[in-house]
Amino acid sequence: MAEPKSKDQDFEKLAASVRLTRPGATHAPARLKARVYSALMLAAAAEGELRDMAKTKEAGRELCAFEELVRLAPVNRKLKSANICRVCHARVLAEMLENPPIYWPHCPYAEFKKS
Repeated sequence: MAEPKSKDQDFEKLAASVRLTRPGATHAPARLKARVYSALMLAAAAEGELRDMAKTKEAGRELCAFEELVRLAPVNRKLKSANICRVCHARVLAEMLENPPIYWPHCPYAEFKKS
């Protein structure tokens, strides 16, 4: 199994090699991005325990307000590596609305509507 870093590099290389076939083509809708991200997170969680919030932050990824709360809370290891997005209202709104009213800093679902 490849290391996570090499998987990321492989996907970056693949993405860089893709060209839009039609000039002026638009980006994927934010709702689609949110649904794909949710599906990928579910698949990653199904394969095994996710990286805990502290290690995620140490690796350089900013945490949303709720992830930061879980990172700081005195809870067990399993909860610290849970996919908090599964119970967050931002995920539901982002999957249902093209321009959801979510503005949490560092929330991936809020970021989808910006791109």
